[in-house]
Amino acid sequence: MSQTVFAALGDPVRHAIIDRLTEDDATVGQLASMFTITFQAVSQHIRTLERAGLVPRHREGRHQRVRLEPAPLIEATEWLERRRLRLEQRYQRLDDLLAGLLSDRADAEATTGHRPEPTTADPTATSKGTDHDNA
Repeated sequence: MSQTVFAALGDPVRHAIIDRLTEDDATVGQLASMFTITFQAVSQHIRTLERAGLVPRHREGRHQRVRLEPAPLIEATEWLERRRLRLEQRYQRLDDLLAGLLSDRADAEATTGHRPEPTTADPTATSKGTDHDNA
């Protein structure tokens, strides 16, 4: 997947253009009328979207029509979803590890009748003053 897709999506004007094009194709003039920036500035934003493969532009008489090309957006969404799932799996492993540590701690309390001394590896340990606090 191209980084240019994410770069192209990194601007509010281009977001608005993409949002508008999800409804229907539009001429460059129609898109420009949505903004208080110059026609040339909107045209430059459209060129950025074109370079990213998000919109093709074609001439229709005297007007240039722009349409949304969904394939790059679908590809970007799939890429993000794969990263989200991978991150979710990492968080689940961390949750499982923390649950195991808490369970071990509860088992130790039940067996000995008192709380074990916290260690630096114990995520449930509370800080009762550190060197940072005394500095």
